[in-house]
Amino acid sequence: MEEFKHYTVMRNEAVDALECKDGLTYVDCTLGGGGHSELILERISPNGKLIAFDIDEDAISASTKRLAQYNNITIIKDSYTNIKTELNKLGIKKITGGVLFDLGASYHQLTKQERGFSFLKDAPLDMRFDKDNDLTAYDVVNDYSESELVKIFSDYGEEHFSKRIAKSICEKRKIKAIKTTLELADIIINCTPKIKTNIHPATRVFQAIRIEVNNELQNVKNTLNDVLDLLEFGAIISVISFHSLEDRIVKHLFKYNSQRCHCDRTQMICNCPPPILEIVNKKPILASREEIEENPPSRSAKLRVARCIRR
Repeated sequence: MEEFKHYTVMRNEAVDALECKDGLTYVDCTLGGGGHSELILERISPNGKLIAFDIDEDAISASTKRLAQYNNITIIKDSYTNIKTELNKLGIKKITGGVLFDLGASYHQLTKQERGFSFLKDAPLDMRFDKDNDLTAYDVVNDYSESELVKIFSDYGEEHFSKRIAKSICEKRKIKAIKTTLELADIIINCTPKIKTNIHPATRVFQAIRIEVNNELQNVKNTLNDVLDLLEFGAIISVISFHSLEDRIVKHLFKYNSQRCHCDRTQMICNCPPPILEIVNKKPILASREEIEENPPSRSAKLRVARCIRR
């Protein structure tokens, strides 16, 4: 089996934010290589409890070995979008300590050739986090209408040449189906202007397709709202995001749920319930210079933290 490679982004910062205490219940919504989970377990053992979610069998296999010495962790092979259901199955009504999200794709997923996430390695167009999902990148590229492609490239990739790229894809697929990552990357390269930049021309389109395939943004929004219902008073939510679209969702949700009033300005009496959250860091925490040098993708990571103040 190929070695599972994973760099734990902002390992200390994200776990420090949780203020881990022995005896409380914590959730790691994105187990990955187990780096965050390992540090949480070090701090909450022997009486604390950790529930970790992942849908990637490779990640679960690697982390199970890494965390074998701990008997106070439960690993669930499921999406964090089902957190309410899965915690209920375990008899857990409230998250008493905190919850950690490390959003986006892992290094292993992005670089494992057959997963089809990378525009630098030739592979079938896939991009599914969960291999059991029906929708693949191949379906998006070959079946979506030109207008639908323009929309996802613009909305999810913030791609300036969305129309040009979508038109070129539709023209090419009329001749034959676009089957591989390099085929798609070549189409993007050949139909966009040559610009001096360190960013590969296919970066934003591949991001957009990945988000569409995995319904990432809606999943983040829905799950964060579900988690608010699960937090005990004092519990902390720590979220690492990797692009502006995710960060915007987290920022707005934290801000909305920390405000004391949502009434219209013309309303004389406020009937709003008390705020749910208290924002811990007004500005996002960024990776250190040392970490970015060691792991360049860390440069785009942003950590936002909030505490539940609802009794």
